[in-house]
Amino acid sequence: MNWHAWLTETTVAENELWRIGAFFLIILASFIAGRIVQTVLLSASRRADARQRPLVMISLTSLASSIGFLFFAIGLEIALGVLVLSPKIHSMAATATSVIFVLAVAWVAYYQVDVVDGWLRRSTKTSSKMEAMMLPLVRKSLRVTIVILAILQVATVLSDKPVTSLLAGLGVGGLAVALAAQDTLKNFFGSLVLFADKPFQMGDRIVVDGHDGPVEEVGFRSTRIRTLDGHLVTIPNGELANKTILNIGQRPYIRKLMNLGITYDTPPAKVRRALEIVQELLANHEGMKPEFPPKVYFNDFNSSSLNLIVIFWYHPPNYWDFMAFCERLNLELLTRFNAEGIEFAFPTQTVYLAKSSS
Repeated sequence: MNWHAWLTETTVAENELWRIGAFFLIILASFIAGRIVQTVLLSASRRADARQRPLVMISLTSLASSIGFLFFAIGLEIALGVLVLSPKIHSMAATATSVIFVLAVAWVAYYQVDVVDGWLRRSTKTSSKMEAMMLPLVRKSLRVTIVILAILQVATVLSDKPVTSLLAGLGVGGLAVALAAQDTLKNFFGSLVLFADKPFQMGDRIVVDGHDGPVEEVGFRSTRIRTLDGHLVTIPNGELANKTILNIGQRPYIRKLMNLGITYDTPPAKVRRALEIVQELLANHEGMKPEFPPKVYFNDFNSSSLNLIVIFWYHPPNYWDFMAFCERLNLELLTRFNAEGIEFAFPTQTVYLAKSSS
């Protein structure tokens, strides 16, 4: 390879020393300018935070995180203008700087999505949990859109063809990608079905396929459930939209059904007394609403006990408060039944032995 001819073609050898020095000085200056602007933006962000202007704070912080790359792209464009380049190398350099500039602008836009996210969070503070659940999906949608647009713009710069020509040229390749992405599309439309149908909200405790726990996140592809034993279960939205979902978090009360078995030798008077004791303990009980009075009946003759069925409803459906109430109720039932001489039954069998004749 003739290196002298290559250097002559690229005109690197024809640049005076001051041009090369100016090239690096401009790059350095753009880097320093970017750091200065970043520092100023962060300082302004802290002042906005102190003045309780969260959206301004988020915007300035996001801009400070991405502005350095944009300054570098601008500095590179200016610095290349100082050098003497052949038409071929100038074309390559112009293409490279255009690509870098597109990426820098996309990088700034990518970070500015946090501003939209912050605004939506403020707007949905008093809205339903379902609207709050859409925030991660909106944020990801915007960022994916920015990435796709950036890729298309870079492809346009590199190919020197309009976007419509690039899309038309996908042809069979686009069909292959669509087939490969059919599961992704299925899950995406599944997420839309979940948002439209609203079978649960963020934080609701649900049961799906035996997985019991609160909903942590709903994304493009899947929904995450934190089970009661701490495991994180990820279920594709395409499947979740077609499953039976038991939403425990939306129940208005907790219904308790008890079967109290007392022994068969309990006289009718004491059976009536047992019913009275249960009714006394549940009269205007904790968590009771007037339209949901407790129900107590002597309802059945079991194989080894006389059965008293007890039904009551606890409001609001706070599980641990409900468990504490049940504990107090059970202890009081045990105490009162023992004091009245009413015995609880347990499974027994009576065996009769026939006397054999000799």
